[in-house]
Amino acid sequence: MRLAAAETPTRCLARDSGKASELEEAGCEVVQGDVLERDSLRWPLSGVRVAYYLVHSMGRGGSGDFAETDLRAATNFAEAAAEVGVERIIYLGGLGEGGSRHLQSRHQTAMALGSTGLDLTYLRAAVVIGSGSESFQTVYWLVRRLPAMITPRWTTVKTQPIAIADVIECLAGSLELDGSREIEIGGPDVTTYGGMMDEMARAMGRRPPLRIGVPMLTPKLSSLWIGLVTPVDTGVARPLVEGLSTETVVRNPSGMELFDHRPIALKEAMAAAVAELES
Repeated sequence: MRLAAAETPTRCLARDSGKASELEEAGCEVVQGDVLERDSLRWPLSGVRVAYYLVHSMGRGGSGDFAETDLRAATNFAEAAAEVGVERIIYLGGLGEGGSRHLQSRHQTAMALGSTGLDLTYLRAAVVIGSGSESFQTVYWLVRRLPAMITPRWTTVKTQPIAIADVIECLAGSLELDGSREIEIGGPDVTTYGGMMDEMARAMGRRPPLRIGVPMLTPKLSSLWIGLVTPVDTGVARPLVEGLSTETVVRNPSGMELFDHRPIALKEAMAAAVAELES
């Protein structure tokens, strides 16, 4: 929608084009296709100079091994793009070098997208502060439902969250770049996941929850606990929690300097996201 608003000719791929009426209303051309069916991608990608890849199978409605599915989908997309003459792919993945399957899968997806030799702009972000983010919703429901909570070690891990509006600006700005590059993106504030809970509470007009640290709480137990007290699916929560044990802080800020944009503060981002979710 951001590109269409700037009058950039934009084609959007959807498995069910009938469910993408908002994109059509925004001025996008909506075409039908499925990244798990390579033959369905050739026509949608034909005539496209730059293709955005914003697909992730780890979510509600997914089945099987999400990492395997993501790898197959990205490979299909890259091969179809190369066949029809796409010049560059822009991909939004995850920040951090940890051993979690979630983060490994995000990086493997990037490697698959670049495997055919096309230029790849690989944006890497930590937690995205937006009402549609599973990570954001996990923190939201924990804070909303628990005035006090037993918290595992991952709540002390550093992270550099970024507002969804800033992610969109970086994605749009990437259209003007060329060549292959990896860009780490983050907001201006470095905090911890516990600190995010405190900021979330303040955005909700509440006191920050009392947190009692329990270092032996495993990712499996944490995901079951999250499944009990939040609407977040346990199958989604577990790989997310495993990823939270890894520090996700921008180490190389030079990529952010490519964009003529200043990210908003965590306090402002959290207030906007909470307002949107509660509306």
